[in-house]
Amino acid sequence: MDSFAAKWQPTVLSLFRFITGLLLFQYGVAKLFKFPVVPYFAKVEVFSLIGFAGTLELVLGAMLMLGLFTRLVAFILSGEMAFAYFIGHMFKGDTPVWFPLLNNGTAAILFCFACLYLSTAGGGPISLDAILRRKA
Repeated sequence: MDSFAAKWQPTVLSLFRFITGLLLFQYGVAKLFKFPVVPYFAKVEVFSLIGFAGTLELVLGAMLMLGLFTRLVAFILSGEMAFAYFIGHMFKGDTPVWFPLLNNGTAAILFCFACLYLSTAGGGPISLDAILRRKA
């Protein structure tokens, strides 16, 4: 089983990178273009903290899907997701809400660590990074 799984690991890494980027990209589209309509994002202004986060998710999510500058892009997104958790989820009202199930921060934590992993693992063989490396 290990040898079979190891054979597919590089391809699955590229797929994981693409899907992570796609999921972040959808948040950017929802925040900035209001599609699909998500009530929480309905009043997001472009020049607000959430609007800036949406811009990062849109642009860097697209770069992650393409596998362009994967390590740097994933590192920045990992930091953004950590920031999002501590600013947007952990503190509800005056007291911290420590449990991600209660503060709706599960996705932010998962994105943070998925991007942290991608910042160390790279984009995989099916990426613009790999194509650019081959040409150099």
